[in-house]
Amino acid sequence: MADIPPEVMEANLRAGEKIAAMGARVVHEQALQPSAATRTIYKNGLVTDGPFIESKEVIAGFFVVETTDLEAAIAIGKLLPIMDGAVEVRPLLAE
Repeated sequence: MADIPPEVMEANLRAGEKIAAMGARVVHEQALQPSAATRTIYKNGLVTDGPFIESKEVIAGFFVVETTDLEAAIAIGKLLPIMDGAVEVRPLLAE
């Protein structure tokens, strides 16, 4: 987390307040360790170093947000500070 500029950290802290003001709620959020700390586990039990199968993208963290619909989730995604890359919006499977 030392590589994250203070203004980005502050913007992340304020994002929760903005999300609540939109009538949604952050269920969980978490920054992730650098990709060098990740392992990939395959169906056959093989474990390899590295974050993803055939991918150059790195996931820096995630938010789980409870909201009314996809449009609201997209609006929330636009609030999040992005250092590099993008925000990806995905629905979760229903319980």
